[in-house]
Amino acid sequence: MSQESLIVLATLIAYKLLLVGVGVWASKRNQTESDFFIAGQGLGPWVAGLSYAASTSSAWVLLGFSGFVYLNGFSALWMVPGIWAGYVAIWLWFGRRLRSETAEQGHVTTGDFLAGGQSAGGKRLIGAVAAAMILFCFIFYIAAQFGAAAQAFETQFALPRVESVLVGAGVVLIYSLLGGFWAVSVTDMLQGALMLLVALLLPIAALIAAGGPSGVMATLQANESAAWLSLTGDMPAMVLIGFIVGVWGVGLGALGQPQLITRLMAVKDEAARKRGFQIAIIWAIAVFAGMTVLGLSGRALVGAGSNGEAVFYQVARDYLPPIVGGLVIAAVLSAVMSTVDSILLVAASAVSRDLGVARRFRGQEVTVSRIVMVAIALIAVWMTLDLPSTIFARVLFAWAALGAAFGPVIVMRVVGVQSGHTAVLAAMIVGFGLTVFFNAMGALDASTLSGPGVVAAQWAQLPGDPFERVFPWLPALLILWFGRVRAAV
Repeated sequence: MSQESLIVLATLIAYKLLLVGVGVWASKRNQTESDFFIAGQGLGPWVAGLSYAASTSSAWVLLGFSGFVYLNGFSALWMVPGIWAGYVAIWLWFGRRLRSETAEQGHVTTGDFLAGGQSAGGKRLIGAVAAAMILFCFIFYIAAQFGAAAQAFETQFALPRVESVLVGAGVVLIYSLLGGFWAVSVTDMLQGALMLLVALLLPIAALIAAGGPSGVMATLQANESAAWLSLTGDMPAMVLIGFIVGVWGVGLGALGQPQLITRLMAVKDEAARKRGFQIAIIWAIAVFAGMTVLGLSGRALVGAGSNGEAVFYQVARDYLPPIVGGLVIAAVLSAVMSTVDSILLVAASAVSRDLGVARRFRGQEVTVSRIVMVAIALIAVWMTLDLPSTIFARVLFAWAALGAAFGPVIVMRVVGVQSGHTAVLAAMIVGFGLTVFFNAMGALDASTLSGPGVVAAQWAQLPGDPFERVFPWLPALLILWFGRVRAAV
């Protein structure tokens, strides 16, 4: 094994031991279901802010977004304002209501908040449907994260894919099972700090290697098309508008993500929420700016034709000193592997609490949740190995589907509109179903279809996927508005 590989391995082992140690420490703080799933609503600003940032971004921003910029050029940058707007909306608009209602009503999951103000029967129905959607989407999401970890192991150690996936899944399970939300939040805080370091270090190295800003632009102007270099991508006006709406829809989807909503539910007080937002938004600006520089510099360095999601590792390996490059890859590999913890915990809480599985075993709720967590991880491992797809595609599908299912309901509750449980259920199903429909149509060849199917497929294949990410919100919001029963308390 080379010196660089030994450094990576040693750093990786040390970091993973640290994560397991956090899990052991946090295990002593888990006395109740609330402790296990939302840390007893005790997160401070640094843990909440950095763990939120890491949970919302990790693998897809380091690998997926940098690769998106590498493949699409300057038009990819339209995505960034929408993502930053999502941070602002969740922390400053949603945050106060999410935190206060959780404290007053004893909420534990996002499903609890979605069903707030409903009858007992309505709560059970909403919780069950929400849990089924979370489970479906998050298995794809978890599989994407396992795939990112496997890609890193394969690139660095030439390990077979099966072993790579199992190693990543195993470590995440250990500390998540031990420490629950406390362990997940603290390890994600560490992950966020590592990501910030890498997002500053690696782009600077790539930029220097490519000859600085002027060198990057000269190389790109000499080798890339006008469309790649243009903010409009040389798209016609209406197509460009659809593209912008679609990529901004990524930020819109954040408003319905359970793994993010629970961070705001778990913040201990208003001062921590406001400070946590400042920490999270500064992190987001720095990391997305860094990955933009990396995507552009990487294109200048390696040219077209590379796997966009592997450019990160390629640049780290080729343009950093062996020791520094090894440390960077090890740190990011650890971050990618541990990203899955938040969504794994949310998926487990949805099944054990919202589907009512844990209620059948009074006094054993945490144990049941841990068993569910293992089962979900095993299914995701199988999907990672048997259903290959890009990290970006898997994450954005799950992100858009949950955003359209839950986001409209949360928006209406935050602005003070209380809809009946039938309207809430209908809005969730319509938002989710339309996202799945347009995702499926986008994968079809329109030339093989006839009638309305041609139009649907052409809509679904617009650049930026506006019909998948944004359109499903509109009928869902209308259903909730016309199904309102009273002002939300």
